[in-house]
Amino acid sequence: MRKLAAVVLGVAMLATVFTGCGKKEGQDNSNPQGGATVTEGASSEDANKGNEEAKKEGLKIAIVSSPSGVDDGNFNQDNYNGILSFIKNHPDATVTPVKEPTGDTTAAIQAVADIVADYDVIVCCGFQFAGIGTLAQDNPNVDFILVDAYPTDAEGNEVSADNIYAMQFAEQESGFFAGMAAALESKTKKVAVVNGVAYPSNVNYQYGFESGVNYANKKYNAGVTVVELPSYAGTDVTNANVGGNYVGGFSDEATGKVVANALINEGVDVIFVAAGGSGNGVFTAIKEASDVKAIGCDVDQYDDGANGSNNIILTSVLKVMHMNVEKQLNAVADETFTGQNALLKADTDSTGFVVTEGRHQMSAETIEKLQAAYELVKDGTIVPAANFNGVQPDSFPGIDK
Repeated sequence: MRKLAAVVLGVAMLATVFTGCGKKEGQDNSNPQGGATVTEGASSEDANKGNEEAKKEGLKIAIVSSPSGVDDGNFNQDNYNGILSFIKNHPDATVTPVKEPTGDTTAAIQAVADIVADYDVIVCCGFQFAGIGTLAQDNPNVDFILVDAYPTDAEGNEVSADNIYAMQFAEQESGFFAGMAAALESKTKKVAVVNGVAYPSNVNYQYGFESGVNYANKKYNAGVTVVELPSYAGTDVTNANVGGNYVGGFSDEATGKVVANALINEGVDVIFVAAGGSGNGVFTAIKEASDVKAIGCDVDQYDDGANGSNNIILTSVLKVMHMNVEKQLNAVADETFTGQNALLKADTDSTGFVVTEGRHQMSAETIEKLQAAYELVKDGTIVPAANFNGVQPDSFPGIDK
């Protein structure tokens, strides 16, 4: 893997570490730190006693991830980096990566159930692990950190538990910054966002992006159009048509490239890529084109933008998972851990964008405008549209600020 680089989040100038997008060809994502040990037939009482003893000696941590594994250079790896940072300061702690190979929600919960007796803390990466609610309640001496979802019970109802810290991120905020950057830097005055699947987090990115473009148009007369391909419109979890440009999956590089080429043929010269592994195909199309830039998502993707002596990455927008995972592990170690379903925003430095010198290609004027907007997002003056927050990309609070 490439070395991870320091980045700065918005005006807060918060140093972070990230790399690329999606699974790279030829990578072996199979449990780089060793597989999980499953204890067959252990009783709940024995398991809980064992967990308490282990906590006294040093936390045993498992991270259960999607098929791309913890070295995917993106979402899973950023969560893993939070664990590694914790272990650096707590060398008696250990971590075991567990890769659930299908991405199926039932299989995801089973993967956690198979190891629950063996660990003190289990970090679950992704929406497919939402159904851990009942499992966690049945294992009160195991702490769970759930990323990108809130827990649900067997009937799919959202629940909370004392031993689950569940974090979701205001992706619409980072999408907003992407939209502003795209609009302010576009030469053709045509921009677009490519997403994976119309799950709420992806629709949040889309609506936030559209909000950012509309803000730049209204405040700075950018005169930019968001291009959508009707044949790739998304349908959200309520079966509503949300428009946009959706690949239909997070590991379909071929279709990602097809969608990107279609947008480029429409004159789009800046594409925000929020499509997981499918985004690799978008990147390929942009690298093969002329004068087209990409905006990275979730982590700093500048290294993945290398294209000979050039780079296609305009900037990357972020949700800071590693920092929040490490924070909750510290709480477990300090015995201050509290279950919560948390929505993390710019006011906790959990969303932002890359402005570190050498890691972006934005003008100083664009950065100044983004930083001003960041402060308005951070204090709640600007509230970008999201999938279910009741506002629209053309009429959100703060559009005229």
